[in-house]
Amino acid sequence: MKITGINHLAFITDDMEKTIRYYRDLLGMTLEAGVGHDGFRHYFFRAGNTQIAFFEYDGASPMARKGHGVMTSLPLGFDHLSFQVESREDLFALKDLLEGAGFEVSPAVDHGTIWSIYFFDPNNIPLEASWTLVDIVQPPAMAETDPLPIVAEGAAPQPGHWPAPTTRTPEAAMVAHAGNGHPMRQALLNEGRGSLTADAEAVLGPAQAAE
Repeated sequence: MKITGINHLAFITDDMEKTIRYYRDLLGMTLEAGVGHDGFRHYFFRAGNTQIAFFEYDGASPMARKGHGVMTSLPLGFDHLSFQVESREDLFALKDLLEGAGFEVSPAVDHGTIWSIYFFDPNNIPLEASWTLVDIVQPPAMAETDPLPIVAEGAAPQPGHWPAPTTRTPEAAMVAHAGNGHPMRQALLNEGRGSLTADAEAVLGPAQAAE
């Protein structure tokens, strides 16, 4: 088992139209896919190899604004989302674009390994854009005055701290129940807006895949 990346990060919006205007039309992401029914929408935007997603439904409201990295006693697990840019020029071009559209943007901050700017989307989601200055060649690369002993164990997974699985899911039980987005597959395949991956076709078969 190996995690190869982030499929998507999901957020909530009370207004999908303003969210599309911001992420697609201002930031230039691709409106990748979506599903909607019964007062519910779930849309995906692509930025390189990563997607961000938004839910819209009755009763949704913008999140309370909390500054990037600002300490809080509220029961929050999310702090901010950072996008990667390729160059210093791209970083400041994004700053200019956002400010020209009326959004407040922080001055650039030098974090040693990255330069960053900070801003908020229309849903009060705290966002960052980062330009990388240093490629890490020997992880974990830490600069701490009081480092945790566990860090000295290294960057790679350390065996022996969790029990091994005692049971394995048999292939016949490797099935999934239909979720909110299940109708997307048939619609996308029928309309030629998507195609099955080779793995999916091998598992589902070309006929069952569209059901």
